[in-house]
Amino acid sequence: MRLFLLLAAAVLATPALARTTEQVLDNGLKVVVREDHRAPVVVSQIWYAVGSSYESGGITGVSHVLEHMMFKGTDTLAPNEFSRLISAAGGEENAFTGNDYTAYFETLSADQLDLALRLEADRMRGMKLDPAELEKELEVVKEERRLRTDDNPNARLYEQFNAAAFQAHPYRNPIIGWMADLDALTHDDVRAWYQRWYHPGNATLVVVGDVRPDAVFALARKHFGAIPAGPQAAPKARTEPPQEGERRLELHVPAQVPYLLMGWKVPALTAKTHSAEPYALEVLAGILAGGQSARLPSRLRRGAEVAVQVDAGYQLYARADGLFLINGVPAPGHDLAALEAAVLAQVKELHDTEVSVAELDRVKAQVVAGEVFQRDSMFYQAMRVGLLETVGLHWQVADDYVARIQAVTAQDVRAAARKYLVPAGLTVGVLRPQEGAPPPPPRPTPAHHHGGAG
Repeated sequence: MRLFLLLAAAVLATPALARTTEQVLDNGLKVVVREDHRAPVVVSQIWYAVGSSYESGGITGVSHVLEHMMFKGTDTLAPNEFSRLISAAGGEENAFTGNDYTAYFETLSADQLDLALRLEADRMRGMKLDPAELEKELEVVKEERRLRTDDNPNARLYEQFNAAAFQAHPYRNPIIGWMADLDALTHDDVRAWYQRWYHPGNATLVVVGDVRPDAVFALARKHFGAIPAGPQAAPKARTEPPQEGERRLELHVPAQVPYLLMGWKVPALTAKTHSAEPYALEVLAGILAGGQSARLPSRLRRGAEVAVQVDAGYQLYARADGLFLINGVPAPGHDLAALEAAVLAQVKELHDTEVSVAELDRVKAQVVAGEVFQRDSMFYQAMRVGLLETVGLHWQVADDYVARIQAVTAQDVRAAARKYLVPAGLTVGVLRPQEGAPPPPPRPTPAHHHGGAG
């Protein structure tokens, strides 16, 4: 318990959290600045509230394709010149797309922030979207999909698993898009997506590092202030109908080992969720898989030796509710059914017996420690701020994290397990290696370094 209290105090006293300031420009751009003067470095990230969960059928993958195209030239910059300028200034840049966001970032010397903001403002509304460049980049994205999904048995299982677990929910579509939609994606599709979502009123600029807030706000006004606010656009709500029974799918493809994936419908900490349940689920994930002493690795891998790999995961912050996942690979001599039964036995124990005070304190200490170590990174600090703002929460929610985790009780954990980890909300996916079929040949990694979809 003493370790937990010390770690909690460390989080609350983290120097990087000493001062966070925000302003909203007249055009709607929100600017959040977090001072961290430990090194003469700055991380700049701009987050757009658009990702794969905003997409409708027929254009899946368009957010990720647009992310690629943002490096392919503007009215004033040649293709890839953005990247060359940042590199010449000694910096690094890239981008990533998720279910709920598309984000672009630069890490540079603090005195180069003006360059990063100038370049980001230029492509916010000045992207050229040359048809020839789009045609080339679409081929890059398709090859990325082949490499990361089509040729990766576990990734294929996850993709089909999400499509089975969700019927109407926007998280059912892959971030990189379905191949048929990529084949059919047009210049007009990408242009319309850019014009609808890429504007100051749908963006958050996050700056963390050796900076002064007033100077950052002045630079933001200088570079972004004259950009029009853009259309007010909100995605249509797509509510998942209640699941009324277990769903199962099997994938038979060339693979080295079988794989088990189990997922239950659970709430995330969304703008509409104010209960303690998401934090109880966060602790529950720690109880099951938070380190080598957690229940799944200690009992199923080292104890019963029914698994060679087993893990659990939960996404606390999101725009919509999601899944509590458990995955694993059975050990030699054990099959997928045995591993699934062993996992369900651990879930049943969570239903039947409250977690002990000692185990709860240990898990809380680990959860908090993970937060402490991550907050030491400027990039992570910016990531957390940008994510929270983009999914409709406020950056200050992160500062409540330790207290909310501390407040979780054994009764909360048991209640969450009983309410959500139930057969009616369960989807099970299994990968069974196809006998007699050779694995697919390795593909070369696409040369293009932008475009993280995940």
